Amino acid sequence: MIFTIKQDVLLDALNIIQRGLPLKTPLPILNGIKVEVYEDYLILTSSNSDIAIQTIVSDDSLEIKATGKMVVPGKYLIDITRKIDGFVEMTLVERKVLMIKSDRIEYKLHIMDIEDYPDIDFLENGHHLKFNVQTLRSIIRETNYATSQYEKRPILTGVNFKLTENQLYCVSTDSYRLSQKILPLENVEPFNIVIPNKSLDELYRILDSTLDDVEVFISPNKTLFKMNNILFQTRLLDGVYPDTLRIIPTEFPLSIKFNKEELLRSVERVSLLSPRDREHNYNIIKLQVRKDYSIEISSTNTEIGDAQEIIIPTGDVTGPSLKIAFSSRYLTEALKSFTSPEVVLNFAGEIKPFVIKGDLDVDMLHLILPVRIE
Repeated sequence: MIFTIKQDVLLDALNIIQRGLPLKTPLPILNGIKVEVYEDYLILTSSNSDIAIQTIVSDDSLEIKATGKMVVPGKYLIDITRKIDGFVEMTLVERKVLMIKSDRIEYKLHIMDIEDYPDIDFLENGHHLKFNVQTLRSIIRETNYATSQYEKRPILTGVNFKLTENQLYCVSTDSYRLSQKILPLENVEPFNIVIPNKSLDELYRILDSTLDDVEVFISPNKTLFKMNNILFQTRLLDGVYPDTLRIIPTEFPLSIKFNKEELLRSVERVSLLSPRDREHNYNIIKLQVRKDYSIEISSTNTEIGDAQEIIIPTGDVTGPSLKIAFSSRYLTEALKSFTSPEVVLNFAGEIKPFVIKGDLDVDMLHLILPVRIE
């Protein structure tokens, strides 16, 4: 097995493949990258049991003198490739030794036993749909942050993708907040899956490297994303996702429109002195609608001090006065997911969840549960 390729071309491919390498694994072979050399292209594969990534490398700089297959320790292959310049030549000089040459540097790297590497099927079957890459990125950006970071309820550590009546519901919740995005999707059979948040994090980063549409193939236990010369496959979470539609209020006696950036900056300033809920790791602030319809955002910390700020809504405020407490982090993360310059906070009551919507983001909403205050 002998081939030569430009360093930057190989490094671009390795930067994608490294997303599939495990941080820790009981299977040492998964620390390796599988390299397959064919007559005019390379195939690189990585897996950490939860996700698997494969990319095809085909470039004018690629010169193949002999084909073959091997598994190379991923960390060392990536580190070596980052440090060298120009062209890289790789030669399997012995059954277990890979020689890597570039300019005046030469490495001899012990490779791994390819027979130990698991067979990974990237099968293009099951439900088939297609996303514009920016649409898929926005789905992940607007929902994945609200998934649970704790394994107490594993099903909540992923985003629920549910297609029913030609509407795709993309929903995430950690029991204290919820994010929902709805998209029209026709000519696809109904499905209901949950993709792990860590898988979506890695997919989001890989989507930076493509401008093309992304094909999606949904099987019973896994989902495959196909883009350019990249295949990204993830396992699905087992279990039944909770019915979240029933917890979203439909009537709001009080709605307030804000400039999103002004509200965001105000919340960030006030939360500097807000008390922390250690159980849930967030800071608590209060929003009060006074009888004169001025809006006060405040925090009180008995050990440090307090902060208050008056914020001016961008529209008329009608409805009852209200005082509600909630996590400042939950609100800031929700606000940052909107592209709209203005957002509307819809209140159903002081102890009921409130809903955030954007004037331009008509297909999405965010819900936050309040914290009881005396």
